[in-house]
Amino acid sequence: MPLTIGLLLALSFVVSLLALAFLIWAIATRQITLDGGAAATMFQPGEEGHPDLDGTHLYDTTGIDRISARPVAVLLGGAIVWLIVGSLFGLGASLKLHWPDWLTHYAPLTFGRMRTLHLNLVAYGWLSQAGVAAMMWILPRIFHTPLRSPRLPLIGAALWNVAVAAGAAAIASGWTDGEEWLEIPWQIDGLLALAGVFFVVPLVKTARARTVHHIYVTGWYFLAAMVWFPVLFVVANLPGIHYGTEEATTNWWFAHNVLGLWLTPLGVGTAYYLIPKIIGKPIFSYSVSLLGFWGLALFYSQVGIHHLIGGPIPTWLVTLSVVHSVMMFIPVIAVAINQHVTVARNLWALRESLPLRFIVFGAVSYTLASFQGSVEALRSVNTITHFTQYTVGHAHLGAYAFVTLVMFGAAYHILPRLTGRDFAHPGLIRAHFWLVAAGFAIYFVSLSVGGILQGLAMLDATRPFSDSVILTKPYLEARSVGGALMTLGHLLFAINVIGIALPRRADAVTPVAAE
Repeated sequence: MPLTIGLLLALSFVVSLLALAFLIWAIATRQITLDGGAAATMFQPGEEGHPDLDGTHLYDTTGIDRISARPVAVLLGGAIVWLIVGSLFGLGASLKLHWPDWLTHYAPLTFGRMRTLHLNLVAYGWLSQAGVAAMMWILPRIFHTPLRSPRLPLIGAALWNVAVAAGAAAIASGWTDGEEWLEIPWQIDGLLALAGVFFVVPLVKTARARTVHHIYVTGWYFLAAMVWFPVLFVVANLPGIHYGTEEATTNWWFAHNVLGLWLTPLGVGTAYYLIPKIIGKPIFSYSVSLLGFWGLALFYSQVGIHHLIGGPIPTWLVTLSVVHSVMMFIPVIAVAINQHVTVARNLWALRESLPLRFIVFGAVSYTLASFQGSVEALRSVNTITHFTQYTVGHAHLGAYAFVTLVMFGAAYHILPRLTGRDFAHPGLIRAHFWLVAAGFAIYFVSLSVGGILQGLAMLDATRPFSDSVILTKPYLEARSVGGALMTLGHLLFAINVIGIALPRRADAVTPVAAE
């Protein structure tokens, strides 16, 4: 048996045993409970029943927010810088798809490098850092205890940003590992792994020191992500053992799982906390929320191999991936029931809370992206959509419309409570929302329609391949229009953050700000 396949199978067996052990522990300690009252453990004393809307910041008196503030601020600051830089590279790569002769004299600005820079800067620079910032803010609150070792995340943030910058420089110079989502050279990835240790240790210490017995569902998603992602990242980056089809299998095992077992827990966990927190009421069904988490843990790990349908890999491996993809309907429906019903019963909150609009948009996008992904994994559908722009639209529905929108909402909710100040211009937040919402709608619809037409053209043996390229041009132009609107929204986001980060003379000094 090849070393890579054997390693993956052995690792999957070990991880399954660990998951079984955690499940037994959760049952034995009554962490899995049908008691809806467990959903209220996420609230601090006096918060339940009181909406946490814009301008009504309920500061804790125990120092939980104060201790988390600096690590969260540093992580969000770094994330926003990479969001802007990554967005500019993404827009440039999009324009080059229909302006192929633009910026052709500079190797770092060729399509292959710009597109790769966009992916890595957004995935590791923006999404990962914003997600870790959300964990640093939320976990101490649901565990009712301050963040432990708060200086360690500052070291981790410095190492992480140095690694992302070094990875970007390597990619721009043409030095990559040549695998999608894994382009940063493994020598630099080691620094990312080291930085992750400085994030995980404080969060695990905080979980061990919690003053509540029950772990709220957000905690399950976050703690699991801290186990899943290091395993994925280290195994996928082991040098010298992945070759040929084994390398492709490992690549897509990682590439899809980094979305489903890292970014998805960050987004779903954040939404599970902020939706009831802003509304002031527990989620609709706590038992269903636990079903959603364990369904994700059981079914997602093998989903990514459907990207290799038709490739020279064992048929049973592809079939296993298709089955896992279809089974993902279970956890996705569980999350949808909880989050959408909770919001539907409290539509007034969407009018009152700007952050909630971003989070709800993201939550709905998670449902749509997951349903689309399960259908896209079917061989009959995959035959048409594979190798087309349709897949690019689907990827952005998950990573952008879902995770990024949730992180926008999280940042807008956290920053006033972190600084003790309100946003000076709420109108800019509204403009940010409508720019990214409208921009993404144009982006997604154009790539979905264009991708299906592209796939049908490639399957038609009577048509030359060039037809499938030429017919996509107007849809690629529409993609650039949508991307430009999204990038403009990101610039407004950065302006809003800078505005609240810089103190103004007229600001009232709150007790938290004074500390």
